[in-house]
Amino acid sequence: MAFIFYLTHIHIGSDALLQLKSECERIGIRRPLIVSDKGVVATGIVDRVTATLAGMPCTLFDDTPSNPTEAMARRAADLFRDSSCDGLIAVGGGSSIDLAKAAAILATHPGELKTYATIEGGSVRITPAVAPLIAVPTTSGTGSEVARGAIVIPSDGRKLGFHSWHLLPRAAICDPLLTLGLPPYLTAATGMDAIAHCVETFLSAAFNPPADGIALDGLERAWSSIETATNDGSNVDARLNMMSASMQGAMAFQKGLGAVHSLSHPLGGLKIDGKTGLHHGTLNAIVMPAVLRFNASAPSVIKENKIARLKHAMRLRGSDDIADAVTQMCARLGLPPGLAQVGVKKDMFDAVIQGAMVDHCHKTNPREATPEEYRQLLNESF
Repeated sequence: MAFIFYLTHIHIGSDALLQLKSECERIGIRRPLIVSDKGVVATGIVDRVTATLAGMPCTLFDDTPSNPTEAMARRAADLFRDSSCDGLIAVGGGSSIDLAKAAAILATHPGELKTYATIEGGSVRITPAVAPLIAVPTTSGTGSEVARGAIVIPSDGRKLGFHSWHLLPRAAICDPLLTLGLPPYLTAATGMDAIAHCVETFLSAAFNPPADGIALDGLERAWSSIETATNDGSNVDARLNMMSASMQGAMAFQKGLGAVHSLSHPLGGLKIDGKTGLHHGTLNAIVMPAVLRFNASAPSVIKENKIARLKHAMRLRGSDDIADAVTQMCARLGLPPGLAQVGVKKDMFDAVIQGAMVDHCHKTNPREATPEEYRQLLNESF
C-alpha cells in the first residue's frame, strides 16, 4: 500500500516573495525568527525579506553552517525562545531550511536531537507542537522547502535524517529572482542535487505513480536548463525551471531515494582537513553514474523500462549510456570528476559504508546493496 500526501501552500514564480506576509498572517506567525547564513545576508536577500514583512518584529539568526549541526540548531532554538518568537522563516539553501527544521524541533521538544532521528525511531516523537515554518529557498537543489525531512549532524557526529509531516513547511515561497545571484558552481552543484532527487525517486521500486510523473517532468526541466542557468545566471526562465525541478524532486521523494543518497549522507559527514563540509549536491553528482549502472539490472527497473523512460526525459538517444551522459554533464558544468578531487581518501571508505548501511535511503534503492557492493560503488566513483 502507498501513502500519498500532497502537500503544502506553494507560491512559485517571479515576485512570489510578495506573498510572504500574507502567508505569515494565514499561519499566525507574528514574531518570526529568520534563519539564514551570512552569505545570503550579504547579498541583501534577507533585507528584501524583512522589507516585505514591514511592521512585523523579526529576529535574525545568520550562523547556519554549510552542514547544519545540532549545536547551531540549539543556538537558533534558544534565540527563538529568548525573543518570544512564534514561528520561523528559513531564507537560504537546504542548509538553512534544514537547520530551521531542527530548531523548530528543539524549541518545542525536550532532549537530544538524535532522539528524533529517523533511524533511531524518532519520527513518532516529533509532535504537532513543532514551531511553524515558512521556507524561502535561494538555491535550486534540495527541495527542502516542500519536504518533510531534514539532514542534520547531531552532537554525536553522525549525519542523520529527521522525518515527520509535522516538519513540512507550512508554506514555500519559490521565487526564482532570489536565485539570480547564485554563483555558477553552486548553481551546477545544487542543480545536480535536484537531478539526483528526480532520478533516484523515479528508480525507487515503491508504488507511487504521481511521484513518478512529477519526477520525470522535474528531470526534463532540470536537464534542459541546468547548463543555461549555470552559464547565464540572469536567465529567469532557466532559473524558474531549476527551481521547479528542485521543488518537484522533493515533492516526489516521499516515495524514497536510494544508494546515491545513502552514500552522499555519510560522505558529507566526513572530516576533510579537520572540517565537515563536503557539498551534498557535488557528492550526489560524483556517485550518481556508478549507482545508475548498479541499478540498471534491478528487476523493477527492467520490468518498468525505467532507464529508457529516464533517457526520454533527458532527450537522450536509446543507444546513449545514461551514466556516461551524467558524467559528461558534470564535466561540462565544471564539477569534480571523482571523490579523490574533493579530498576523500580510500581509508575513509569503511566509515562511509557503515553509515550507508543504516541510512534511511538504503532500503528504498531498487537493489539493496551489500557492504562489498557499496565499496565497489565508492571505488568506481573515486
